[in-house]
Amino acid sequence: MTSKQRAYLKSLGVNLNPIFQVGKSSLTPELTEAIREAFHKNELVKIAVLKNCMDDPHEIAEMISERTHSQVVQVIGKKFILYKPDKENPRIVLP
Repeated sequence: MTSKQRAYLKSLGVNLNPIFQVGKSSLTPELTEAIREAFHKNELVKIAVLKNCMDDPHEIAEMISERTHSQVVQVIGKKFILYKPDKENPRIVLP
């Protein structure tokens, strides 16, 4: 992914609300599966890490990215954005 494409995805992700929250139990298989299913509906997903989670948001973003075969677009504070294009019907066209 180029820096121009990443910047475009960041601009789209600014207005998104987090649809998942990682809590004190950190990254569970159920949460990973729910995120994987969310990529069927959305190509861009924002996730929040709660204060009671002791893990680093960068590490959590990388783990989820590996497990769901997505890409980390941005990590800011306790929130991060992941991108996974839909192979059959892409809704986001990258520049």
